Amino acid sequence: MSEQLRLMAVHAHPDDESSKGAAAMARYAAEGVEVLVVTCTGGERGSVLNPKLDRPEVWENIATIRRAEMDRAREILGVQQAWLGFVDSGFPEGDPLPPLPEGCFGLMDPQEAAAPLVKLIRSFRPHVITTYDEEGGYPHPDHVMTHKVSMVAFDAAGDPDRYPDQGEPWQPLKLYYNMGWSKARMFALHEAMIEATGESPYTEWLQRWEERDDKGDRVTTRVPCGEFFEARDDALRAHATQVDPDGFWFAVPLNIQQKIWPTEDYELVKSHVDTRTPEDDLFAGVR
Repeated sequence: MSEQLRLMAVHAHPDDESSKGAAAMARYAAEGVEVLVVTCTGGERGSVLNPKLDRPEVWENIATIRRAEMDRAREILGVQQAWLGFVDSGFPEGDPLPPLPEGCFGLMDPQEAAAPLVKLIRSFRPHVITTYDEEGGYPHPDHVMTHKVSMVAFDAAGDPDRYPDQGEPWQPLKLYYNMGWSKARMFALHEAMIEATGESPYTEWLQRWEERDDKGDRVTTRVPCGEFFEARDDALRAHATQVDPDGFWFAVPLNIQQKIWPTEDYELVKSHVDTRTPEDDLFAGVR
């Protein structure tokens, strides 16, 4: 193609972009693709998951801190980033579940909430969009709403009769779901860690796997990006309130990950170009 390729990744909170598809984004950005991360909420109701930062002044300023963390992660990945401006819903817990807070993203009408995303799509003009599956990747209300809004916006952005006040129509060509964890990936890394060290951080997860829905058979596209795993991890660590740098997410050495599973995986769910799966490139059929 004579024009520059463009990729848009739609995420629920600051930090999600660094734990889902970050290495692939960094790879494409390094290759000259224009990459835009869209963050639906500010993470205002997120927890402080790093015990080293679990302090009152951090909780009091969590929204401001998370914006600064997002800036740093964006720089590390070499991408652009935009906020949609919706309010974090928090993650409801308990039995019965408490109601979501009034005015939060999870309670929005998807048709209404899609308007600013349609506007961004029409201004940025991505060829490819990535987002979450119908369960949000996991059942956080903001992740589920991110899926709903992305689906509306993907179809509406190219229709001149929909959202006529949100810019000139632009139809993205492909839509993918992030498919981060499959049983096959976890088991492969688990076996490699047992062989290398005699123990694995995934032992308990695998023992409880029957409680999870394995979506590994839905993967259509595996993007080689192992050389960007270090940038991915650095970006995730930049979200310092959201991850323990000595914790679970960094337990498997990079060299083992790069050898055993050097891809980030996706499911192709919509395409307006000729596509043949399996793929190894989000822009297959577009280039």
